[in-house]
Amino acid sequence: MKKKRFRILLCAVLALAGLTAVGVMAAGGAGSQSDPLVTLSYLTETFTGQVMEKVDRLIEERNAGLNQGSGGAPVSGRVYTSVTLSAGQVLTGGTGCEVLLRLGAANCTASSAPGLVDATSGGSIEGGASLQPNHLYLMTDTRSVTSASGATLLVRGSYTVR
Repeated sequence: MKKKRFRILLCAVLALAGLTAVGVMAAGGAGSQSDPLVTLSYLTETFTGQVMEKVDRLIEERNAGLNQGSGGAPVSGRVYTSVTLSAGQVLTGGTGCEVLLRLGAANCTASSAPGLVDATSGGSIEGGASLQPNHLYLMTDTRSVTSASGATLLVRGSYTVR
């Protein structure tokens, strides 16, 4: 008789555990509207496309922000601008201005060292020295470049021409 009671009790406990497990799964909502099951075809056909569209939109927004200043005006300091100097004209650049001589001849006009940092060779040039074609020069302070016989420069950063 004790074995029979034990078996009945064991069956009841197992049945209760099974019902509890089913209830927990149903309450968890797996596969419901709020927590649907995801299939591979959904991921590859629908979800990936949605993610890519969102990424493309965010990239476009970021690029638009990079090309505009705080007032919505284009920022010319972030792109290279072609500047043509006639003989004797002076380009004065601010700190961080980059200059690359494309055509003609130009000289560094600086009173203190270094005149211009030559990023291409890893050195610097002093005032009065000639700029080498296709070398990228950085201005560490307000510095000037004077055109010897006409020059075309690529310039990035703040500058004035006189």
